[in-house]
Amino acid sequence: MRAGASENRAGRLLAGVMLAWALVGCAGSNTMSGDPKTAAQSPDRAWGPVMVAIAEAGLYDDQKTVVDLIPRREPSSIVADYQARTTDGPLSREALKAFVRANFDEPPENEARLSEEAGTPIDQHIKNLWPYLTRDPAATDEGQWSSLVVLPHRYVVPGGRFNEMFYWDSFFTMLGLAHSDRYDLVRDMVDNFAWLIDQYGFIPNGTRTYFLTRSQPPFFASMVGLLAEHDGDEVYQRYLPELEQEYDYWMQGAETLSPGQAQAHVVKLEDGTLLNRYHGSENMPRPESWASEVALAQKAADRPAPEVYANLRAAAESGWDFSSRWMRDGSQQTTVATRDVLPVDLNALLFHLEQTLAHAWQLEGNQARARQFEQRAETRREAINRVFWDADRGLYTDYDWRDQRPSEVVSAAMVYPLTFGVADQPRAEATAAAVERELLRPGGMVTTNRHTGEQWDAPNGWAPLQWLAVEGLSRYGQTRLAATIARRWIDTNQRVYDQTGKLVEKYNVENPGVGGGGEYEVVDGFGWTNGVLLDLIARYPQAVSTP
Repeated sequence: MRAGASENRAGRLLAGVMLAWALVGCAGSNTMSGDPKTAAQSPDRAWGPVMVAIAEAGLYDDQKTVVDLIPRREPSSIVADYQARTTDGPLSREALKAFVRANFDEPPENEARLSEEAGTPIDQHIKNLWPYLTRDPAATDEGQWSSLVVLPHRYVVPGGRFNEMFYWDSFFTMLGLAHSDRYDLVRDMVDNFAWLIDQYGFIPNGTRTYFLTRSQPPFFASMVGLLAEHDGDEVYQRYLPELEQEYDYWMQGAETLSPGQAQAHVVKLEDGTLLNRYHGSENMPRPESWASEVALAQKAADRPAPEVYANLRAAAESGWDFSSRWMRDGSQQTTVATRDVLPVDLNALLFHLEQTLAHAWQLEGNQARARQFEQRAETRREAINRVFWDADRGLYTDYDWRDQRPSEVVSAAMVYPLTFGVADQPRAEATAAAVERELLRPGGMVTTNRHTGEQWDAPNGWAPLQWLAVEGLSRYGQTRLAATIARRWIDTNQRVYDQTGKLVEKYNVENPGVGGGGEYEVVDGFGWTNGVLLDLIARYPQAVSTP
């Protein structure tokens, strides 16, 4: 593309985004002291022109740093000052740097620096890490103009660039907290998620204002169940209102759908089957990846930019950002079509939420309501086993509801129907054979069997998927394969820890070591790796090597 054409296209994209800011009345949106922050305070709305300038200039290697900058004064005043300085043209790079230094503080570093004796066992290392990854809201409030949402209770962050509480990460982190006898933190975090539902009507991707327009895989029911295992069934009743609201969020619009239609997170197939998808809510670039997504939309010249942005946001909501699961050509982000995909894992999670609600209402003594959710769960079970089961390959896969065909991508999402008890025994046994045949590698279970350079594809393995596989396979008596995956994963974690002294976000399981790919450098810390590893060590203690 000619330079002039590229500049014109970028200008049109920016003009459209600026119009969106104007429509939401974003500049200078603020809340009163003590009120929760809202999406209107997201940097793309509150100080959008400045955010775009910083992102497009590439002042920071990590684009997330841009939206984690902390304004020193009212954002609308910063925007007005910036616009006054740029009436005759954009600032030079050095002038922009000076403007940022004068008007913003950089986010605090999030490095887990431990002083440990050489040879500290890996499980003890994780327990030593918890205090470094724990945040007390009283000490971490960055002020009224920061993008950080201030929570009422303590929480554990993943680590590295992720210095806030994330949704689905937290369940797997809680597994390790439970094994560390830190149920005080488990309770605090479940209370935080309930607070988020009460405040916003759903659980956002993470506790930043720029995450307040999308969610993540709905593991709140699993968190409640984990706490109930320790504190008793009263936990289900305590969080029943929030469980209901979580369900309503994911099912919004279901009552009015006609066959062949979709709205938000719900899709009704031509035969009337009701299932769910990831949606992401908005049709604009994600603030934390602004520059890269604008550039990607320019490359997808045959598609409207809002369509690309919408599907990228939906992929981010899935937690698998990014993967060949969401790409029509199986490899290029320019073909991302997440909203056209019914994901098997999301629907298994909503089956579990329906079962959890049935149990909670039964404890509450409302048998009619309990039966209603039992029926919904059974209806979804039948649909999952019909729509997502690929009999020819003997595995669960996603479903393209627009083209009305199963996905060709073989992914670790196939284990979810086992984890949550959706599968019957024959399907579970066939799935186990598919996992062993398609996904088992020397270092654990690979995410998909495709090599695309995306972090949620081969050769990477991720802690939550290993745990879900071990849990699901064990549930259906596939104990040999469950133990193989667990032991290989433990060995991969141990190998990297012995070499680096760190636990990281993702691992290469084909050539066991640190993983790669994605939008940012590999992060250490790391919340869900720690949690899953402690749980698997407790199940398979003989797999742990000693110094």
